[in-house]
Amino acid sequence: MASAVTAQVQSNPASAPQLQRGIVKMVLSGCAVIVRGQPRGGPPPERQINLSNIRAGALARRAVQGQPDTKDTPDEPWAFQAREFLRKKVIGKEVYFTVENKTPQGREYGIVFLGKDTSGENIAESLVAEGLATVRREGIRGNNPDQVRLCDLEDQAKAAKKGQWSEGGGSHTIRDLKYTIENPRNFVDSLHQKPVNAIIEHVRDGSMLRALLLPDYYLVTVMLSGIKCPTFKREADGSETPEPFAAEAKFFTESRLLQRDVQIILESCPNQVILGTILHPVMQVVNADAIVVKLNSGEYKTIHLSSIRPPRLEGEEKNKDKDKRFRPLYDIPYMFEAREFLRKKLIGKKAGENEWHSLAVANGGKSVEKCISSSRKEHVWIILPAQSASCYVGVSVCSKQFAGLYGRGRAEFSYVALMMYIEAAAAELCRLHSSFPSTYALEGITVACETSSSLLSHEICITEFPDYTYPHHIRLHSQGLKLAESRNIAEALVSKGLATVIRYRQDDDQRSSHYDELLAAEARAIKNGKGLHSKKEVPIHRVADISGETQKAKQFLPFLQRAGRSEAVVEYVFSGSRLKLYMPKETCLITFLLAGIECPRGSRNMPGGMQVAEPYSDEATIFTKELVLQREVEVEVESMDKAGNFIGWLHIEGVNLSVALVDNALSKVHFTAERSSYYKTLLSAEETARQSKEKLWANYEEKPKEEVAQLTEEKERVAKYRAVYVTEITDGLHFYAQDVETGTKLESLMESMRGEIAAQPPVEGSFAPRRGDFCIAKFADGEWYRARVERVESPAKVHVFYIDYGNREILSSTRLAALPPAFSTRTLPPQATEYTFAFIQVPQDEDARTDAVDSMVRDIQNTQCLLNVEYSGAVCPHVTLQFTDSKDDVGLGLVKEGLVMVDVRKEKHLQKMVTEYLNGQESAKSARLNIWRYGDFRDDDADEFGYRR
Repeated sequence: MASAVTAQVQSNPASAPQLQRGIVKMVLSGCAVIVRGQPRGGPPPERQINLSNIRAGALARRAVQGQPDTKDTPDEPWAFQAREFLRKKVIGKEVYFTVENKTPQGREYGIVFLGKDTSGENIAESLVAEGLATVRREGIRGNNPDQVRLCDLEDQAKAAKKGQWSEGGGSHTIRDLKYTIENPRNFVDSLHQKPVNAIIEHVRDGSMLRALLLPDYYLVTVMLSGIKCPTFKREADGSETPEPFAAEAKFFTESRLLQRDVQIILESCPNQVILGTILHPVMQVVNADAIVVKLNSGEYKTIHLSSIRPPRLEGEEKNKDKDKRFRPLYDIPYMFEAREFLRKKLIGKKAGENEWHSLAVANGGKSVEKCISSSRKEHVWIILPAQSASCYVGVSVCSKQFAGLYGRGRAEFSYVALMMYIEAAAAELCRLHSSFPSTYALEGITVACETSSSLLSHEICITEFPDYTYPHHIRLHSQGLKLAESRNIAEALVSKGLATVIRYRQDDDQRSSHYDELLAAEARAIKNGKGLHSKKEVPIHRVADISGETQKAKQFLPFLQRAGRSEAVVEYVFSGSRLKLYMPKETCLITFLLAGIECPRGSRNMPGGMQVAEPYSDEATIFTKELVLQREVEVEVESMDKAGNFIGWLHIEGVNLSVALVDNALSKVHFTAERSSYYKTLLSAEETARQSKEKLWANYEEKPKEEVAQLTEEKERVAKYRAVYVTEITDGLHFYAQDVETGTKLESLMESMRGEIAAQPPVEGSFAPRRGDFCIAKFADGEWYRARVERVESPAKVHVFYIDYGNREILSSTRLAALPPAFSTRTLPPQATEYTFAFIQVPQDEDARTDAVDSMVRDIQNTQCLLNVEYSGAVCPHVTLQFTDSKDDVGLGLVKEGLVMVDVRKEKHLQKMVTEYLNGQESAKSARLNIWRYGDFRDDDADEFGYRR
């Protein structure tokens, strides 16, 4: 249990409790929470923390079933309000806490802080200040300032008559909980599948939840419709045995829904089990049968195509290649074709800016449908007969204006008034144009539905009327009204053989209103052998995912650089400047980073915990999504980073995305853009954004220009040597060194860490290594050292890098363990720093390079030297190294021995050193030492000699 959170040792552990960190999983009451750690290869451990020195009311408790002597216990006054105050404040958030007392029964009492340390908000103090908790004064000590402050806050709440101290006793705060529903089927039907506000109170397994429906406080058990997760089987002795992945599925649901505010659609109730859909406020998975649209209000909405099923694996195909990473979009036959059909038809196009509501009006070959937009306008759409080009003709009807002309406050309105209004609106449109190409007659229509008064700006109820036959001739100008194709996109998918129709009973109300058309389209697709119904060979998409594959990316980089602008499709947007692209010509997936800009970073999980998002990171991500997600773009690849991500420029319809982000004050220009042809454009865009003082530049204050005297260029090299201890030398003549000044800190940390490991040895095989994780590794000498996982081939072959010494090793995962938080890189940064020699060019010949490395190992490995940084490099600093006793230059010695060549630098302040190195090289050439034994090989330009100038 103790490993559920990471600990951070205080400066004086003897006087202060240990500060620990965790994520609030659940709020049990106004004075108790459950805290969990970060998941590592499975659901994390958790622990209950009770707030010290305070007490909140007890929540209602249901009588134990099977024990007739027990009774339902109601809420204590203000108990639920205290729980809700705490839930809304801390659920799912990272908190810091200290444990002050632990009872013999294992209950832990402590202080919880909402923030990054003890300077954050004290949760107990906030509860007391709001009058939602009382102070346990019997345990108060006068010399404890925290307890004294709690008493002061309670006195202030009493004086302000807050919460429990208000007048009235708090009986109005007690919920009327309803644990059972007499007729669940009628209850579900009465909601008409409308979203109901709820709080998820308990997660039984991944697909079974207990929800509190608001505002009537019904406690119902809901099973997620359409899925079944692994469950926990109850044994005869009362214990529970989880099915495979049951714990993981439960944690997945808990971490996203437990005690969150959600909306639930209760769909049906077969066999007294309520089935429903939970509308999660964050995530939506969109497949080849759904689209995401942006409403006028700015909100995003996922629309699932009714009554169709996207392509899926059938029969034995499900069991093939279980060990292979499954990618539904590319591995399921025709899934990619279905997605591409939707993408090319819909992406970037207006699929209807209004939200449709079911008002069915039908007569003969015509029908009228109504939709209510977020701007409270009522639209009437007239679907013309097939012989009239089969298109929608829209007439905008303002509900307020309609009420003013035809009777505000009336309980009902007639068909005649509706038609008169449509005719008047259409005539006004036609008056604005000189030609009238078409005339259509609208015959009698029976209106037989109701609309909710909440959808309109005034109350109107549409009821059934007798059939009227009032022909109203409406002239419609083809340019005056926008014509939209009436093609049902679901029907189009089915007709192409890219989706199938779900079979329903005839009386099933879940069927699409165009169900017969869908069946007819499927019959045509089967007859013509299209798509899924084709007898031809199934199309196979061999798409290589080289995201994060450094070696594959290196091989692919020159090809992309030579290609110039390449076509791509944006598959996913990680952040404002990080995207995943599909390259259709190369049939591969790459991770692409925008060059030349510095975009705000979003929140993400790091080895030390959750990294807080930078300001405007979400806005930058949304901007990039709206502009390029699933669009066809062009990319120019310039380079790649160490992780195998490509860096370059992305263009969409002539717009450079990097420039667009800078122009909208969502990014800043990075210094690496200086080498680009887009540098001036970026600077101009940044200057415009800076002048607008919006978003990233909102608090920008232009610094006053100061006259700076021109400094003369430094003529002399500045030498500031410091003592280092060389610990490792690589085959490329790089070396790792520790600063002597911090050596004592490292020794102290290693001694403390090994003492803790000896007292609590790690369980062998309990650590699941992942690339980038910090850990401890057992070296050949049997001691534990801090390390970082660089690569995982298999559990028996894990590549690790010892961060304090610079050497690498391949170990079994059984010789690895989690790094104790008290000894993390936050406590002491990695001590091994990588350097390379200045003014030196390493031979390309393998034997010559080995001779130089062997000489280095003999002379300086595991010895103390003096180091001076001469200039920076792309990978690490370039330095000169001196022996501590003789002060001789190590690199110059290698040159004089003929083991390396001189790398000529052009900086003026380094010319003295360069000249000294060149003189040493000439003496080695004259003596025919080592690489110069056959003379100056550089006179021959042939690369096969193994050397380059």
